[in-house]
Amino acid sequence: MSELFDDFKSIVLKNTPLIDVRAPIEFKKGAFLNALNLPIMSDEERHEVGTCYKNEGNTKAVELGYRLVSGDIKEQRIKAWVDFMDANPDALLYCFRGGQRSKIAQQWISERGREIVRLKGGYKAFRSYLINELDNSYKHFKPLLLGGRTGSGKTIELKKMQNAIDLEALANHRGSSFGQKITPQTSQIDFENNLTYKLIQKREEGFETLVFEDEGKHIGSVFMPESFIYAMSKSPLVILETPLDERVEITLREYVIEAQKMYERAGYKDA
Repeated sequence: MSELFDDFKSIVLKNTPLIDVRAPIEFKKGAFLNALNLPIMSDEERHEVGTCYKNEGNTKAVELGYRLVSGDIKEQRIKAWVDFMDANPDALLYCFRGGQRSKIAQQWISERGREIVRLKGGYKAFRSYLINELDNSYKHFKPLLLGGRTGSGKTIELKKMQNAIDLEALANHRGSSFGQKITPQTSQIDFENNLTYKLIQKREEGFETLVFEDEGKHIGSVFMPESFIYAMSKSPLVILETPLDERVEITLREYVIEAQKMYERAGYKDA
Protein backbone atom coordinates (compact mmCIF):
# COMPACT_ATOMS: atom_id res chain seq x y z
CA MET A 1 0.00 0.00 0.00
CA SER A 2 1.22 3.50 -0.80
CA GLU A 3 2.38 5.75 2.02
CA LEU A 4 0.08 8.50 0.67
CA PHE A 5 -3.66 8.46 0.00
CA ASP A 6 -5.86 11.02 -1.75
CA ASP A 7 -9.09 9.18 -2.60
CA PHE A 8 -11.07 11.59 -0.45
CA LYS A 9 -14.43 10.38 -1.73
CA SER A 10 -13.78 6.88 -0.40
CA ILE A 11 -12.93 8.36 3.01
CA VAL A 12 -16.37 10.01 3.06
CA LEU A 13 -18.28 6.96 1.83
CA LYS A 14 -16.53 4.55 4.19
CA ASN A 15 -16.54 6.93 7.17
CA THR A 16 -12.84 6.18 7.52
CA PRO A 17 -11.37 6.86 10.99
CA LEU A 18 -8.69 9.55 10.95
CA ILE A 19 -5.81 10.50 13.24
CA ASP A 20 -5.32 14.26 13.29
CA VAL A 21 -1.81 15.05 14.55
CA ARG A 22 -2.24 18.83 14.38
CA ALA A 23 -2.16 20.85 17.59
CA PRO A 24 -5.44 21.09 19.57
CA ILE A 25 -5.89 24.76 18.66
CA GLU A 26 -5.91 23.81 14.97
CA PHE A 27 -8.29 20.91 15.53
CA LYS A 28 -10.82 23.11 17.36
CA LYS A 29 -11.04 25.46 14.38
CA GLY A 30 -12.15 22.64 12.12
CA ALA A 31 -11.68 18.93 11.50
CA PHE A 32 -13.39 16.00 9.81
CA LEU A 33 -15.97 13.44 10.83
CA ASN A 34 -14.48 10.38 12.51
CA ALA A 35 -11.23 12.25 13.24
CA LEU A 36 -9.57 12.09 16.65
CA ASN A 37 -7.04 14.71 17.69
CA LEU A 38 -3.88 12.91 18.84
CA PRO A 39 -1.35 15.73 18.37
CA ILE A 40 2.32 15.24 17.78
CA MET A 41 2.88 18.59 19.54
CA SER A 42 0.86 20.45 22.15
CA ASP A 43 -0.23 24.03 21.52
CA GLU A 44 2.67 25.32 23.61
CA GLU A 45 5.24 23.12 21.85
CA ARG A 46 3.90 24.16 18.44
CA HIS A 47 4.16 27.82 19.45
CA GLU A 48 7.78 27.38 20.53
CA VAL A 49 8.69 25.62 17.30
CA GLY A 50 6.90 28.24 15.23
CA THR A 51 8.76 31.06 16.95
CA CYS A 52 12.05 29.26 16.39
CA TYR A 53 11.19 28.77 12.71
CA LYS A 54 10.57 32.51 12.24
CA ASN A 55 13.75 33.52 14.04
CA GLU A 56 16.23 30.76 13.17
CA GLY A 57 14.86 28.82 10.20
CA ASN A 58 13.53 25.36 9.49
CA THR A 59 16.54 23.27 10.54
CA LYS A 60 16.67 24.76 14.04
CA ALA A 61 12.89 24.50 14.38
CA VAL A 62 12.93 20.78 13.50
CA GLU A 63 15.75 20.19 15.98
CA LEU A 64 13.75 21.95 18.70
CA GLY A 65 10.69 19.88 17.86
CA TYR A 66 12.62 16.64 18.28
CA ARG A 67 13.95 17.85 21.65
CA LEU A 68 10.52 18.88 22.92
CA VAL A 69 8.87 15.64 21.83
CA SER A 70 11.27 13.02 23.14
CA GLY A 71 11.56 10.43 25.87
CA ASP A 72 8.35 9.62 27.73
CA ILE A 73 6.38 12.33 25.89
CA LYS A 74 7.24 10.79 22.53
CA GLU A 75 6.40 7.29 23.74
CA GLN A 76 3.02 8.39 25.11
CA ARG A 77 2.08 9.97 21.79
CA ILE A 78 3.16 6.97 19.74
CA LYS A 79 1.19 4.70 22.09
CA ALA A 80 -1.93 6.83 21.59
CA TRP A 81 -1.61 6.50 17.80
CA VAL A 82 -1.02 2.75 17.93
CA ASP A 83 -3.93 2.23 20.35
CA PHE A 84 -6.22 4.06 17.93
CA MET A 85 -4.91 1.94 15.05
CA ASP A 86 -5.61 -1.22 17.07
CA ALA A 87 -9.22 -0.11 17.49
CA ASN A 88 -9.46 1.20 13.91
CA PRO A 89 -7.28 -0.89 11.55
CA ASP A 90 -8.24 1.19 8.49
CA ALA A 91 -7.31 4.52 10.09
CA LEU A 92 -5.44 7.20 8.12
CA LEU A 93 -3.13 9.94 9.35
CA TYR A 94 -2.94 13.65 8.54
CA CYS A 95 -1.47 16.99 9.60
CA PHE A 96 -2.15 20.39 8.03
CA ARG A 97 -0.42 20.05 4.65
CA GLY A 98 0.62 16.41 4.79
CA GLY A 99 4.17 17.48 5.47
CA GLN A 100 6.66 17.11 8.30
CA ARG A 101 4.39 16.40 11.26
CA SER A 102 2.43 13.54 9.70
CA LYS A 103 5.56 12.20 8.00
CA ILE A 104 7.43 12.10 11.31
CA ALA A 105 4.44 10.46 13.03
CA GLN A 106 4.26 7.90 10.23
CA GLN A 107 7.98 7.19 10.63
CA TRP A 108 7.77 6.78 14.40
CA ILE A 109 4.83 4.38 14.01
CA SER A 110 6.80 2.42 11.42
CA GLU A 111 9.71 2.12 13.85
CA ARG A 112 7.28 0.31 16.18
CA GLY A 113 6.62 -2.26 13.48
CA ARG A 114 3.30 -0.79 12.37
CA GLU A 115 2.30 0.93 9.12
CA ILE A 116 -0.21 3.71 8.55
CA VAL A 117 -1.03 5.70 5.42
CA ARG A 118 -1.20 9.50 5.52
CA LEU A 119 -3.39 11.86 3.53
CA LYS A 120 -1.67 13.41 0.54
CA GLY A 121 -1.84 17.16 1.06
CA GLY A 122 -3.18 16.66 4.59
CA TYR A 123 -6.06 18.62 6.06
CA LYS A 124 -5.72 21.40 3.50
CA ALA A 125 -6.20 19.10 0.50
CA PHE A 126 -9.13 17.19 2.02
CA ARG A 127 -10.80 20.44 3.10
CA SER A 128 -10.39 21.86 -0.43
CA TYR A 129 -12.02 18.74 -1.86
CA LEU A 130 -15.01 19.08 0.49
CA ILE A 131 -15.45 22.80 -0.22
CA ASN A 132 -15.44 22.14 -3.96
CA GLU A 133 -18.02 19.38 -3.51
CA LEU A 134 -20.18 21.66 -1.38
CA ASP A 135 -20.02 24.54 -3.85
CA ASN A 136 -21.10 22.25 -6.69
CA SER A 137 -23.53 20.06 -4.76
CA TYR A 138 -26.61 21.87 -6.07
CA LYS A 139 -25.86 20.40 -9.52
CA HIS A 140 -26.46 16.87 -8.27
CA PHE A 141 -29.78 17.03 -6.43
CA LYS A 142 -33.13 18.80 -6.30
CA PRO A 143 -33.83 20.33 -2.88
CA LEU A 144 -37.25 20.23 -1.24
CA LEU A 145 -37.90 22.40 1.80
CA LEU A 146 -40.11 21.49 4.73
CA GLY A 147 -41.53 24.51 6.56
CA GLY A 148 -43.94 25.12 9.40
CA ARG A 149 -44.36 26.88 12.72
CA THR A 150 -42.34 26.10 15.83
CA GLY A 151 -43.50 22.81 17.31
CA SER A 152 -45.09 21.55 14.12
CA GLY A 153 -42.81 18.50 14.17
CA LYS A 154 -40.57 19.21 11.18
CA THR A 155 -37.56 17.49 12.72
CA ILE A 156 -39.67 14.47 13.64
CA GLU A 157 -40.77 14.10 10.03
CA LEU A 158 -37.27 14.60 8.65
CA LYS A 159 -35.97 11.74 10.78
CA LYS A 160 -38.46 9.42 9.07
CA MET A 161 -37.10 10.20 5.59
CA GLN A 162 -34.06 8.45 4.15
CA ASN A 163 -33.50 11.29 1.68
CA ALA A 164 -33.51 14.05 4.33
CA ILE A 165 -30.61 15.94 5.90
CA ASP A 166 -31.16 17.51 9.33
CA LEU A 167 -29.29 20.82 9.16
CA GLU A 168 -30.09 21.68 12.78
CA ALA A 169 -28.55 18.42 13.97
CA LEU A 170 -25.38 19.16 11.99
CA ALA A 171 -25.25 22.66 13.53
CA ASN A 172 -26.14 21.35 17.02
CA HIS A 173 -28.81 24.03 17.35
CA ARG A 174 -32.62 23.93 17.19
CA GLY A 175 -32.71 26.88 14.83
CA SER A 176 -35.09 29.06 16.85
CA SER A 177 -34.51 31.95 19.27
CA PHE A 178 -34.34 29.45 22.14
CA GLY A 179 -32.54 26.82 20.12
CA GLN A 180 -29.17 26.83 21.86
CA LYS A 181 -28.21 23.51 23.45
CA ILE A 182 -26.07 22.82 26.49
CA THR A 183 -23.23 21.52 24.33
CA PRO A 184 -21.31 24.01 22.14
CA GLN A 185 -22.41 24.62 18.59
CA THR A 186 -20.52 23.04 15.75
CA SER A 187 -17.84 25.31 14.30
CA GLN A 188 -18.49 26.81 10.88
CA ILE A 189 -15.83 24.63 9.28
CA ASP A 190 -17.12 21.45 10.95
CA PHE A 191 -20.67 22.28 9.86
CA GLU A 192 -19.57 22.66 6.23
CA ASN A 193 -17.48 19.48 6.36
CA ASN A 194 -20.24 17.43 7.99
CA LEU A 195 -22.86 18.75 5.57
CA THR A 196 -20.67 17.84 2.61
CA TYR A 197 -20.17 14.32 4.00
CA LYS A 198 -23.96 13.91 4.10
CA LEU A 199 -24.45 15.31 0.60
CA ILE A 200 -21.85 13.00 -0.92
CA GLN A 201 -23.25 9.97 0.91
CA LYS A 202 -26.86 10.72 -0.08
CA ARG A 203 -25.82 11.22 -3.70
CA GLU A 204 -24.01 7.88 -3.67
CA GLU A 205 -27.20 6.25 -2.35
CA GLY A 206 -28.93 7.47 -5.50
CA PHE A 207 -31.25 10.15 -4.13
CA GLU A 208 -32.03 12.85 -6.68
CA THR A 209 -34.27 14.85 -4.31
CA LEU A 210 -33.11 15.81 -0.82
CA VAL A 211 -35.37 17.22 1.88
CA PHE A 212 -34.24 19.97 4.27
CA GLU A 213 -35.97 22.06 6.89
CA ASP A 214 -36.67 25.60 5.70
CA GLU A 215 -33.90 27.54 7.46
CA GLY A 216 -32.71 31.12 7.25
CA LYS A 217 -29.15 32.13 6.43
CA HIS A 218 -28.09 31.29 9.98
CA ILE A 219 -28.64 28.37 12.32
CA GLY A 220 -27.51 29.89 15.58
CA SER A 221 -23.93 31.05 15.03
CA VAL A 222 -23.48 28.88 11.93
CA PHE A 223 -24.32 30.31 8.52
CA MET A 224 -25.38 28.52 5.38
CA PRO A 225 -22.92 28.46 2.43
CA GLU A 226 -23.84 30.88 -0.37
CA SER A 227 -24.14 28.13 -2.97
CA PHE A 228 -26.57 26.32 -0.69
CA ILE A 229 -28.68 29.42 -0.10
CA TYR A 230 -28.90 29.91 -3.86
CA ALA A 231 -30.13 26.34 -4.42
CA MET A 232 -32.66 26.59 -1.60
CA SER A 233 -34.09 29.87 -2.90
CA LYS A 234 -35.29 28.09 -6.04
CA SER A 235 -36.68 24.98 -4.39
CA PRO A 236 -40.33 24.10 -3.68
CA LEU A 237 -41.63 24.56 -0.13
CA VAL A 238 -43.99 22.20 1.69
CA ILE A 239 -45.71 23.60 4.80
CA LEU A 240 -46.38 21.17 7.64
CA GLU A 241 -49.70 22.00 9.33
CA THR A 242 -50.05 20.72 12.89
CA PRO A 243 -52.92 21.32 15.36
CA LEU A 244 -52.14 23.78 18.16
CA ASP A 245 -52.43 21.21 20.96
CA GLU A 246 -49.88 18.96 19.22
CA ARG A 247 -47.53 21.90 18.69
CA VAL A 248 -47.72 22.72 22.41
CA GLU A 249 -46.95 19.10 23.29
CA ILE A 250 -44.00 18.89 20.88
CA THR A 251 -42.58 22.22 22.06
CA LEU A 252 -42.90 21.23 25.73
CA ARG A 253 -41.21 17.89 25.09
CA GLU A 254 -38.31 19.30 23.05
CA TYR A 255 -37.62 22.63 24.72
CA VAL A 256 -38.43 21.71 28.33
CA ILE A 257 -38.52 17.98 29.09
CA GLU A 258 -35.68 16.84 26.77
CA ALA A 259 -33.64 19.96 27.56
CA GLN A 260 -33.98 19.29 31.27
CA LYS A 261 -32.73 15.73 30.78
CA MET A 262 -29.65 17.07 28.97
CA TYR A 263 -28.90 19.44 31.84
CA GLU A 264 -29.30 16.63 34.37
CA ARG A 265 -26.94 14.37 32.41
CA ALA A 266 -24.43 17.22 32.42
CA GLY A 267 -24.59 17.38 36.21
CA TYR A 268 -26.97 20.29 36.69
CA LYS A 269 -29.52 19.68 39.45
CA ASP A 270 -32.31 21.69 41.00
CA ALA A 271 -31.16 23.89 43.85
